[in-house]
Amino acid sequence: MPFTIEQFLGVFEKYNLAVWPTQVFMVLLAAVAIFLAVKKTAYSNKIISLVLTFFWLWMGIAYHITFFAAINKAAYIFGVLYILQGLIFLYAGVIRSRLSFEFASNFYGVMGTLFIIYALAIYPTIGHAYGHVYPKNPTFVLPCPTTIFTFGILIWAQKPFPKYVLVIPLLWSIIGFAAAISLGMFEDIGLLVAGILGTGMIWYHNRAEKVEVIG
Repeated sequence: MPFTIEQFLGVFEKYNLAVWPTQVFMVLLAAVAIFLAVKKTAYSNKIISLVLTFFWLWMGIAYHITFFAAINKAAYIFGVLYILQGLIFLYAGVIRSRLSFEFASNFYGVMGTLFIIYALAIYPTIGHAYGHVYPKNPTFVLPCPTTIFTFGILIWAQKPFPKYVLVIPLLWSIIGFAAAISLGMFEDIGLLVAGILGTGMIWYHNRAEKVEVIG
């Protein structure tokens, strides 16, 4: 790694102190997205897509490019990818209306819920147990927990959507996990699980939906 664990945690500290209390606002936005998926309205899909758009643009610009690039120049590439993913959510979910979110009391609903709970509650709890205490910890709407949250929301999608929506989140689940584990960020085990299992579930669900429609 081109940086030490102390430098890595130091980036979190600088970010968290600089943007406070934005973290609270981000969690509230996540709650809005969850609520709109459970209590469906005519504008739920577009609003949830806008929330995901904002999250990914924020991570690309406010975290990767503004803070993480100070210790890792690869962050500029990561930042561009995150900005691209934000634009993908804007295009697929808002402009083209290809994303449809709705919680269902089935296996997919349960698994999506588990990923969301992990991202918002279990992830920081595990981190705290390993000494990653605020402000030197990855708060919500930093890449790893937010990618897990994204997979949770996408598992709730009720209609097939374009596969390109999953490419960057899956890529980050592998890259982020490999880097984080080498630094002792064991809470990111859930990142790889969300990426691999989430992608597999979404692919299977989309395929089953298409077969059902054709049938």
